[in-house]
Amino acid sequence: MSFVVRILVNAVALWLTTLIVGGNGDHGVWLKPMDDSPAGVAFTFIVVGFIFGLVNAIIGPVIRILSIPLYIITLGLFAFIVNGILLLITAWFSTVIGFGLKVDSFWWGVLGALILSIFTGLISLVLRPSQRTNRS
Repeated sequence: MSFVVRILVNAVALWLTTLIVGGNGDHGVWLKPMDDSPAGVAFTFIVVGFIFGLVNAIIGPVIRILSIPLYIITLGLFAFIVNGILLLITAWFSTVIGFGLKVDSFWWGVLGALILSIFTGLISLVLRPSQRTNRS
């Protein structure tokens, strides 16, 4: 998939995640948009999707390599924790720019990352071209 499509997939998955895990500003994972117009909200999701893609591409491999022993000990379940950390880093970066993703606590980040990865996988599965080959 191209980079732009990945950003849009991340933005849609973030939107769906905030619908499910989102709170009213007290608990959960929610979005603080630039402004309340639909264009401002959409732009905010796209910017946060871009930031999430950069965090996953740059910081994600470093954290995953450093935590290989924990992946082995937990039989891969530590991936949920790593994804939660990456979501919290994304929320921190978006807070620095003044708008974007807000995560209430670490465990909300882990739950949000779990839901986000499910939606990203489902959307990517739908958008991926068929891999079937015709053999005669």
